[in-house]
Amino acid sequence: MKSKSVTSLLKTVIFASSMWTFHTYAALDIVITEGLNQARPIVIMPFQVIKTHEKKHEKTQNNLTLEKVITSDLKRSGLFNPLRTSQYPKALPDIEKPETIKQWTDTGAEAVVSGTIEQIEHNTYRVTYQLIDLVRLEMTQGQAKTLTKKGLVLSQDHVLVHSAIELKADKFRPYAHHISNTIYHKLTGQRGAFLTRIAYVSVKFSEDYPYRLMIADYDGFNEQVLLRSKEPLMSPAWSPDGKKIAYVSFENARAEIYIQDLYTQERSSISSFPGINGAPVFSPDGQSLALSLSKDGNPEIYTLHLQTKKLQRITHHYAIDTEPSWSHDGQSLVFTSERGGKPQIYQVYLPTKRKKRLTFTGDINLGASFTPDGHHLLYVTHVNGKYHIAKMDLATQFVQILTTTRLDESPSPSPNSGMVIYGTTHLGKQVLAAVSIDGRFKARLPASSGEVKSPSWSPFLFL
Repeated sequence: MKSKSVTSLLKTVIFASSMWTFHTYAALDIVITEGLNQARPIVIMPFQVIKTHEKKHEKTQNNLTLEKVITSDLKRSGLFNPLRTSQYPKALPDIEKPETIKQWTDTGAEAVVSGTIEQIEHNTYRVTYQLIDLVRLEMTQGQAKTLTKKGLVLSQDHVLVHSAIELKADKFRPYAHHISNTIYHKLTGQRGAFLTRIAYVSVKFSEDYPYRLMIADYDGFNEQVLLRSKEPLMSPAWSPDGKKIAYVSFENARAEIYIQDLYTQERSSISSFPGINGAPVFSPDGQSLALSLSKDGNPEIYTLHLQTKKLQRITHHYAIDTEPSWSHDGQSLVFTSERGGKPQIYQVYLPTKRKKRLTFTGDINLGASFTPDGHHLLYVTHVNGKYHIAKMDLATQFVQILTTTRLDESPSPSPNSGMVIYGTTHLGKQVLAAVSIDGRFKARLPASSGEVKSPSWSPFLFL
């Protein structure tokens, strides 16, 4: 019988999916370049297809979808290294059969995922899966018992998840992401970010409208074009509820800030003052934008309340102030300023307007944002003639360089603060890349055609 939580999740996914018109291919190719050998080993078994006599002719592609998506998700998180199933026992570990436990623990895997798919009617399937903690199983085998109506029985605490659901074939991919989120949460204690999206700008100079504002699933699938333009598009930023995107457009031969509703496709001009209108970012409550305007002279930081249209100037300085970003509590902004001679990161406390400089290592630092958990500051740093993505621990002020490429920009953290997506160059083209928050895992996300830049990772989109 389906649990209420799983049923609720499925309804949410179905509703959200019905609001979009998608391509089914991946617009971004994800190439893992470093870090899997340091990740936790896990086995994702192929989902077994249960066939009745009458349904032997049915296609079995859905089991491949589940296995491949879950494997890819966990691999791209940087924390897990899915191992080849061909080298592992075909029978699952059984607490009542110690020999099967030893067969699995000898492989070095820490966990195993298995499941089944059964067609129950036309285009409707029953999917079950379980997650087994092999480390816990080895430590407790034959020892832990649970009192039931039938007396003392061996404990099943090593089975971290056992779930079943009914769904249509076109919901296999989002449900696979849901399974990945559950596995990630059970094994790390942190929320998974596999049911999220990214926004970015795609550029194809061979087309009449070369600039496109795009959104896609975090893994590059289900790409959608929000806007095509002959003039540059810049700085996409998600609203906290994931329903809108703010961005900069030069469609009218000058910089203007728009907000576009992703469901209705309606958009409105938010800021079109003379001069620079740039770097919009939503406040945590979604009620305001922080932005950079030059309407009064030099570029300064402002906040704009979206309902009342009240504009408040935050900085007053002869130097350039730009690239604002909110703290997770909405009480302060970080921004880039040249008030010290070269671009550095500063923080302003909104209730008092008190400011302080945050970065002191590296001759140039810019484009900062807080991780959603409030523990780190991400930014671009210039060191030895190269631009890298850097992370500052806000408690200790320790700075770590996360990337080794030479022209990195626009870092955007995942909503669980585990990964960072950013822009870089590869073979002379602008591409997206990703790095884990500890810097160990790295991947490159080149577009199948054209160039991509200015990535922005969405908030959590599903409960």
